Order: sequence, then structure tokens, then C-alpha cells
Amino acid sequence: MTETVAIIGAGLIGRAWSALFARAGYEVQVWDADPGVLDRFKADMTKLCDTMQAEGLLEDREGALARIRTCPTLQEAVGGAIFVQENGPEKVEVKIELFARLDAATAPEAIIASSTSAIVASRFTEALEHRGRCLVGHPVNPPHLVPVVELCPAPWTTTETMDRAEAFYAAIGQVPVRMTRERDGFVLNRLQGALLAEALRLLAEGVVSVEGLDATIKDGLGLRWALMGPIETIDLNAPGGIVDYATRYGGFYARLAQEPAGPEVFSVDNAEKIAATWPQDRSPDTIRARQDRRDARLAALRRHLASEQS
Repeated sequence: MTETVAIIGAGLIGRAWSALFARAGYEVQVWDADPGVLDRFKADMTKLCDTMQAEGLLEDREGALARIRTCPTLQEAVGGAIFVQENGPEKVEVKIELFARLDAATAPEAIIASSTSAIVASRFTEALEHRGRCLVGHPVNPPHLVPVVELCPAPWTTTETMDRAEAFYAAIGQVPVRMTRERDGFVLNRLQGALLAEALRLLAEGVVSVEGLDATIKDGLGLRWALMGPIETIDLNAPGGIVDYATRYGGFYARLAQEPAGPEVFSVDNAEKIAATWPQDRSPDTIRARQDRRDARLAALRRHLASEQS
């Protein structure tokens, strides 16, 4: 018997999860609080699967679509589900109410994971009867192209839940990264935030242009980071590895760390000043076209990296 996964929240992230679970052979039951989202879901899902097929990321398009269905109620969506992926709004009060409903309606052995980008699970699962089966399973947008999933436990999330979730995500082709404790921003957004803080400061100070800064990542650090992480990178950047690297360059980086960028670099005022130096057509249609081009290039990169590993 085919096992069932529930998708709660059918926006962009929910659709991507639906495609990934269906591609792996699961029956997928989808619910969203907005009936309009469910009305558009079939057309949006078909478009996504068409894109994934064209990008070489989905072989059985018809089979995947046939395994996905929408449900009029949350209770129906979680019926029989062994795994629930929640993709609701990034508001604590919404998640508290939603997880209370999920905990009451879902079989006690089912795992409930949240796709939240910024809210640790302890803030919305503490009062639940079966809170030990809850965790954050934070994907990177878009999940069907960027496979990392951050697994962040609440203090009461059981080891069994973490083990099962890790195996579950790996089985559908994602790359789970297991955290040992809660930390705001998880891992990816903390790393991204550190880089963005320095980037925004350099731009605010007029040290470099937007084009030059982006080229430094795209045509510099990013090329290495597409193949390996920063720790492996520095392990290869000194003859004696990471300890040799720290011996050679640790003092320099320690001096930089003594004067970090301040919170003001993330202000709307700073963003407006940067945008003024970097004219772009930011109409919705143009943004969507740029996103589509980005996704096509990400798909091509994934195919290349997969061929290198095979």
C-alpha cells in the first residue's frame, strides 16, 4: 500500500514539496486555508511538473500529478498521513493554532514538520500533547532545485523523530542537515545573514558597486562553494589544511570580526539607497522572468553536479 504525505499550505513551497513527495511515489493530500489557492492548485501544479520534466528533474509527470489531490478540510488532508509538511504563514500565532489542529487530527506516530524560515519550533509546539514528533524541516527556495533541508529540533523533539525525518527527506532526494539544538535563523540564514551584512555595509560605504559585489560571489567564491563548503574550502587553501589556514590568516579575520556590520545595514533606508544605484525593472512580470531564468540555470547546475558525482 502506498504511503501518504499531507501538505498543509499550498503556495510556492507547498507545491514544490508536493512535487518532490509525489515524484518519490507517495500519495500527496493537500490543503490550504485559502480556497482560491486550492482552486488554482491544479493548474499551478501542472505548470511546475511541466517545468521539472523539461529540466530533467521529473521522469513520470503523469504519475506524479495523479498522486496529488487537494482536500477541502485539514482533517481530510492529514487522514492516513505518515508525514505532514506545514507551509503556513510566518506568524507565530498562526502556527500555534495550526499545529494545535494538526496535533489533534494526525495519528500520534506521524511526524509533523514545519517549513518555517525563521521561527523555532519551541515557539509553537510547547503546549501540544504529542510535541515530541514535531520539528522544523526548513527547505531552501525553490526546494525542487535546491535540495538542502535544515532539521531543527525543539528541546522536546525526540531522537527517533529526528532519525525518521532525516531518513525520510534523504529518501525523496533531498539533503537533510541535522542540527543539535535550536538557533534563530537555523544554519543557512545565519550564514546568509553574515554575508549579507558585510555586503550591505560595503555597498553603503561605496566601496564597491552592486555589479562588482555580485560578481565577487558569482564569479569568485560562489564557484568554489558550488563544489564544496567554506570549511572544506579553507582546508584546501593552505598546505597543512584548516589548522595551517588558521595559523596563516586567523589574525586577519579576527581583526575583521572586531568591527562587524551593525543592524542598520538591513534598514529599508539602506536598501532604497542601494536600489537607487542599481536601476532594474522590478515589475512583477520581469521579476518572474528573472526567477524563471534563475531556476533554469539552477536546474542545469544540478544536472552537471549530479553527472560529476555519478
